Amino acid sequence: MRILYLSQRVPYPPNRGDKITTWRNVSYLARDHEVTIGCFAHNDGDREAAGTLRGMGFRVHAVDLDMKRAKLRSLPTLLTTRPMTLSVYGSRELQAFVDAEMPTTDLTLAYSSSMGNYMLPHEGKRRVQFVCELDSDKWAQYAGFTRFPMSWVYGREARTLLEFERELCGKTDMNTLVTPVEQAIFEERIPGAPNMVLRNGVDLELFNPGANAPERGHMVFTGVMDYFPNVDGCVWFAKEILPELRRRHADAHFSIVGSSPSKEIQALASQPGVEVTGFVPETRDWLARAQLAVAPLRIARGIQNKVLEAMAMGLPVVGTTNATQGVEGQHERDFLVADTAEALIETCDRMLGDPEACAYLGKRARAFVEESYDWEKVLEPLGELVAS
Repeated sequence: MRILYLSQRVPYPPNRGDKITTWRNVSYLARDHEVTIGCFAHNDGDREAAGTLRGMGFRVHAVDLDMKRAKLRSLPTLLTTRPMTLSVYGSRELQAFVDAEMPTTDLTLAYSSSMGNYMLPHEGKRRVQFVCELDSDKWAQYAGFTRFPMSWVYGREARTLLEFERELCGKTDMNTLVTPVEQAIFEERIPGAPNMVLRNGVDLELFNPGANAPERGHMVFTGVMDYFPNVDGCVWFAKEILPELRRRHADAHFSIVGSSPSKEIQALASQPGVEVTGFVPETRDWLARAQLAVAPLRIARGIQNKVLEAMAMGLPVVGTTNATQGVEGQHERDFLVADTAEALIETCDRMLGDPEACAYLGKRARAFVEESYDWEKVLEPLGELVAS
């Protein structure tokens, strides 16, 4: 079968959330099908990665995208009823490529609604939309955590994008969500559209607890550090939770591990007990050194890869409901849930003071992801969907 796969970024290497999922999708599909990729290249690394994929045998059409210019270009959209997202990711070149591919394509899969827009004109073709979690819901969350005028901009994007998502998802053959939580939100806001759950997984060989050597008091967060929910969560933890933990535990320290740290994150490096690493070759090396992984996300939906990866490393995780709800485990058995600053302080304090409890919870976490989140298992429904 000839498959066209559309993604916002070059789906390689698997070093951030969306690239982890898209790479697993295309590599799995390429076992039995001919996969062509249409995507955007955001930087030199993406352009190099596109060449790597071509060397693996994929046909790749990567369109250069300068996000700063694209966002500026989208500003006039505020005077219309069109979502800014579609302007940011709009490209005549990519649309022309998709249009040329469609006559000989058996199935098109689009990762995110902005990429689904490119297959929307081709009615009568088999189309699958990877919704994952509704982007409109993300913007609505942003609106609740910002002040005017950005709260208005985000609220407008949430409303206009939801209208587009309703049109798009109502016309595709199937829409996939990453968790039952997202599925429930989808069915409430886009009733009647076909949908199914297609979960994320975790690389159990790469993220393996065999080499762990935990440092007492070491807490870690991993993620792309110019992404607003990650920035908000880490600033909140560093300023509202960490000082009290350091008062109770002299060795308590917090590592913020991930590429592209924003100015707010960089500023945290001057705070006692905070380390900001920037890009690291392997986040697993930092997870292996930590006693505790924290996921203090106040804005989140879907499955958090950072949570799965920490659990796969046999690391106990303390996270908010938003950060953990996509992982279908249980509080106190597979991870610990705490939503307020006070609850996070008390929960982290308890774990930092009890290494045996940390080790026990970490072993339970590893066993849970082995059972439920092995990539080979979670991708089986994708194979069945394509075969159908």
